[in-house]
Amino acid sequence: MDSTPHGAAVTATGFGVKGPRGWAFRDIDITAGPGSLIVVQGPSGSGRTCLLLALTGRMKSAAGTAEVGGLPLPKKRAAVRSVTALAHVPGVAELDPALTVGEHLRERALLQGRFGGSVRALLRPRRERRTEARALVDTALAAAGLDPEALPKGIRTSVRDLERLEALRLSVALALIGGPRLLAVDDTDLKLSDGERAAAWALLRGLAAAGTTVLAVCSEPPENGEGVVLVHTGARPERHTPKGASGASPATTEATAPTEATDLADTAHAPAITDATDAPDTTDEQDSNEAANADKAATATKAAEDSTAGKHDGPDDEEGAADALAEAGRA
Repeated sequence: MDSTPHGAAVTATGFGVKGPRGWAFRDIDITAGPGSLIVVQGPSGSGRTCLLLALTGRMKSAAGTAEVGGLPLPKKRAAVRSVTALAHVPGVAELDPALTVGEHLRERALLQGRFGGSVRALLRPRRERRTEARALVDTALAAAGLDPEALPKGIRTSVRDLERLEALRLSVALALIGGPRLLAVDDTDLKLSDGERAAAWALLRGLAAAGTTVLAVCSEPPENGEGVVLVHTGARPERHTPKGASGASPATTEATAPTEATDLADTAHAPAITDATDAPDTTDEQDSNEAANADKAATATKAAEDSTAGKHDGPDDEEGAADALAEAGRA
């Protein structure tokens, strides 16, 4: 494994995923160093979400080779999942519209504190753990460019009341709490205006510049393609080829058009915790309730991952993932 402290290098050669209805994508070649912005462009149904899930260890590949941070896929899928995070992947990692911004942040901080560190860390005084959790949340919010106080109801604002760009920033902030080496964002430019799209790309460029490798799925790549590693799924577009400041085209790699391609998804994600509060400090009884809820969420997550991504790596796993996503209307 490489020794880069932050971003993970990503390489792929002849990489592909195949499901019961044919290839989702194939013949993908990627070479991206740590801290790169990797942009996956393609029409809906071309396998771009499959590529995102496969490169983050959530889906088993069927052809070629790939490495993330020096970890080979699909052999080290569990290890790759531990150093990557998903943001805004429908059906896998998405916001609950019924919860508030504060509840989402608290849930994620609880899970990170209980399951993201060492056993020794859990033995530290409660006050010290709270302080560390607040610092993680504040750092993630700052990196995502989201100021809860600027929201209509502050941290008590419901997700359903967020603007599309605000929801994207919250999803990114939640993913960053775990300190991933690679951040994967799906549908980056979906339903964004030109100004919002530019702001979203500026956010992701900033994260990459700070050292985190970013993998972003989109319909249209950023206008300024300088420094972008561009990957095509499906037929390569005939127009809108971004160029850098020097006029040179960005690095590109193209996939063969899929045969009856379908996006496959890992269905594992933790259930929402609905009894969290927005107060910054909690009583001992509230701490016990939150810890119990976090334990339940993590248990559900592990059970789902064991059933879909860890224990069944054959055709049954692929069919189950395809069926789950088909029910969500994305097949």
